[in-house]
Order: sequence, then structure tokens, then C-alpha cells
Amino acid sequence: MSVGRLVGIARHDRPRGPIEEIDAVEVTVEAGLAGDYRGAMKPDGPRKRQISLITASGWAAAMADLDLAPDAIAWSERRANLLVDGIALPREAGARIHIGETLVIEAVQECDPCSRMEDIHAGLKAALMPKWRGGLLGRVLNGGHIAIGDIIRIEA
Repeated sequence: MSVGRLVGIARHDRPRGPIEEIDAVEVTVEAGLAGDYRGAMKPDGPRKRQISLITASGWAAAMADLDLAPDAIAWSERRANLLVDGIALPREAGARIHIGETLVIEAVQECDPCSRMEDIHAGLKAALMPKWRGGLLGRVLNGGHIAIGDIIRIEA
């Protein structure tokens, strides 16, 4: 089983709303990441985009492709919820991502970067396309409280 760390948490309360980086948050099956507008369940069933994750190494590689320092653009501008380090995210639907004591996220699909990335920096969308650098989307299977520094485990 692969092990890594949670190194960033971010949310936004409305489409195109400001990004808020936080140190800890509650995550539930019903609402996803507390305070993030994408997490709420639809009345007709589970959402595919409840929560999004990217890797620190993928973000750094995208920045390098743009000849930028790794922190030249904040990772949260990607509009992902969780930044992970020391672990490769699964690339298949159904894999389980365990964070902290109880949170379990099911990988659903790749998170393709949108054209909004071009508004942030020319070429960012293309830099996030290879090797799942844009991250993955998941749905919450079991909720829990998470905080920066929590251990992440992948179960295929």
C-alpha cells in the first residue's frame, strides 16, 4: 500500500468564487468538503465531482514546463481541493484513497484542466494535461475530519 501526506486543503463556496486555503476541514458523504460548493449530493444520486485531488509533484512539473518556480502560482489556483505529496494518485476508477483516520474517497475519473487555467497563466492548461497532472475527481464513501499533515493511503 502506498503512503503519502496531505499538504494542502482548499475550497471555494461558489463557481468562480475566491479560493480559501485552510488547515483542517470536515468532509461528509452528503456535502463533500465543508464549505465547498461542488461537494453537495445531487437529489438524483452521487456526484462524480465531490472532491478533487492533485499531487505536489504534478503541480511542480507543470510549473517547470512553464519555466516557473514551483510556487510561482499557488497550487490552489488549480481549484483542486486537496494537495498530496509523496504518493502517486490512482489512475483507475474504483481505487480507494484513505486520508486521516476515517475519510475514504473513491477515485472516479481524471480531472481534466479547463480553459480557466489559461486565464491564470498562458500554457497552464497544456502543462497540466500529461500524466494526470490535473489530478483526479472522487466521491466521498466515508466522511471524516482531515488536516494538513494527515497520512494518505491508496488501496487499489
